[in-house]
Amino acid sequence: MGPFFLEVGQLEMCEGRENPSSLCPCVCSCVSSQRDQKHRLSVCSKLCFAIGGAPYQITGSALGFFLQIYLLDVAQLDPFYASIILFVGRAWDAVTDPTVGFLVSRSPWTRYGRMLPWIVFSTPLAVLSYFLIWFVPPIEQGKVIWYLIFYCLFQTMQTCFHVPYSALTMFLSSDQKERDSATAYRMTVEVLGTLIGTAIQGQIVGGAIAPCISPPGMNVTEPSLTDLLNVSTSHVTLDHTKNAYMTASGVICGIYILCAIILFSGVKERRELVRPKSEPPMSFIQGLRLVMGHGPYAKLVMGFLFTSLAFMLLEGNFALFCSYTLGFRNNFQNILLVIMISATLMIPFWQWFLTKFGKKTAVYIGTTSVIPFMILLVCLESNLIMTFVVTFAAGVSVAAAFLLPWSMLPDVIDDFQLKNPGSRGHEAIFYSFYVFFTKFASGVSLGISTLSLNFAGYVTNGCSQPDAVHLTLRMLVSAAPIVLILLGLIIFIVYPINEVVRLNNRKELQKLRDSEQDSETDSSDSGNVV
Repeated sequence: MGPFFLEVGQLEMCEGRENPSSLCPCVCSCVSSQRDQKHRLSVCSKLCFAIGGAPYQITGSALGFFLQIYLLDVAQLDPFYASIILFVGRAWDAVTDPTVGFLVSRSPWTRYGRMLPWIVFSTPLAVLSYFLIWFVPPIEQGKVIWYLIFYCLFQTMQTCFHVPYSALTMFLSSDQKERDSATAYRMTVEVLGTLIGTAIQGQIVGGAIAPCISPPGMNVTEPSLTDLLNVSTSHVTLDHTKNAYMTASGVICGIYILCAIILFSGVKERRELVRPKSEPPMSFIQGLRLVMGHGPYAKLVMGFLFTSLAFMLLEGNFALFCSYTLGFRNNFQNILLVIMISATLMIPFWQWFLTKFGKKTAVYIGTTSVIPFMILLVCLESNLIMTFVVTFAAGVSVAAAFLLPWSMLPDVIDDFQLKNPGSRGHEAIFYSFYVFFTKFASGVSLGISTLSLNFAGYVTNGCSQPDAVHLTLRMLVSAAPIVLILLGLIIFIVYPINEVVRLNNRKELQKLRDSEQDSETDSSDSGNVV
């Protein structure tokens, strides 16, 4: 009889003995294999889990690439008020992350799990508030309040979706390889989601670009001013542009709901991985001390804080840069689409790279590879073909920026659990604080960048902009991101979890979990005897 046809009695004997190694090696090998099978996730489960990450990226890409230019050129807000909306919305979003993280960590277990109910109940309000962000209210004096309310409400509901979803990674499997594999599926779908969001928003809106205004007597050095002026002679009106934004938001809302249904239907939380809390609930300050007191986590967060800010600055200002500085007002949505297509195609490569050469090496190679293209982008004359080539190459680094943070966070949490075996149930706090720092800093950066455009003399919906605006946009999409990337990489030098440490932590943590399971089994057997 082969090792894969063991009888029930042999399995029970091997699992019940104090020293299973004294049994036939093939018997214990089979038991180990069956335990591994229990930890494995099916491809269907990984796909359903990955699809759940699409709404965050679809809406995030639409807001990140288009909200600034929408507020300035379609809603026609003053740049100062637009900067307030962008900053307050992101800052509010940042504050809600640790708040929701604490609430999630205190949530009781239900028949559907701990994380999934949050995702289900937040979806309707998230969809409604997202749709209303892209609606221009017929009240001139109340526009700022309108966008503040619904932008903050959407960010709150999105947080109630995304924080539990991120923490769900830790409850899919106890096998780190399976979690990494699920994360790779997730990152692939999320980058695809960013591509979908950019494509839907860009292509629908790109067909109804608002007519621009050419102020007389302005000192400009616009490379393709004639092309921009031609937009004013088209039959598209501002109302057409407003309707296009609402149509795009309606399509995205439908996809959001569909993804939430698939996630809820296809993913099950493993209750045995929900470790009981050994400590009373913590305050915000206690949670901050807990996560930042763990050195690897602090270094990881600070490193990715700077590199993420670099890509967020590029994302937030790239549409304006393409429209005005490069002069591609009618093609900026296609340029954005090229970046996201490149990023989507490169996710499998980076997953292979970090597996082959290690995650820390992938950070250095993946992040620095975008710097030459940032420099080249601002040095180019108005050449559409070359711009497509450069942005496609830059998308390679965008893929690494998507994948690496979420692939490395579970390693830090495992390191914390190994060094603090008595401190349990804090997974959501680690994820929420990471998102908190990133979003708060991005809110500051977007607010400052929009305010900088105001000081430079940005003309709302203008066919051309002053030279100071062109210089400011070049700084925001090239010089500032490069400095931030270099600062982040300096911090990663002292990040202690390399491949050797990661693999050792994995082995030790598995031993710890096995010993806990054996203890629980012994306690259960003792209770049955009694």
